[in-house]
Amino acid sequence: MNFQETISLNFLLEIFPFKRIKSEFSGMENKNRTIAQNWFDAFNAKNLDALLSLYDENAEHFSPKLKIRMPETGGFIKGKQQLHDWWKDAFDRLSTLHYKPNYFIADSDKIFMEYVRTVTGEDDLIVGEVLSFKNGKIIASKVFHS
Repeated sequence: MNFQETISLNFLLEIFPFKRIKSEFSGMENKNRTIAQNWFDAFNAKNLDALLSLYDENAEHFSPKLKIRMPETGGFIKGKQQLHDWWKDAFDRLSTLHYKPNYFIADSDKIFMEYVRTVTGEDDLIVGEVLSFKNGKIIASKVFHS
């Protein structure tokens, strides 16, 4: 991990403090890790129905890419329909879009995921994303990258 990545990870852990950081998962942490893996499986299969089934009806999402492509949103969208429209547009535009998970850090109500975003013809991008959970559904997702 280089200096910039270390600062970014430390910054994220300050903003989203996890109650407990550990390498083995149990209880809700394990359930959240399973949801995160299902999220990657659905995303990489470009299966919108499976992806959206993981989210609460009123889930909120923030992404720097969203802020660039749709500046009027300020990077935020809310609800399954807006999530659907955002991801469908991304899948239609970027047919080779793929996420490769590096690691997860979880507690009982959130998980931090680091992954590599790859698209043919673009530089790979290391991404950090935090998913927040309530009642077994994702209620918020926040994406961070440089």
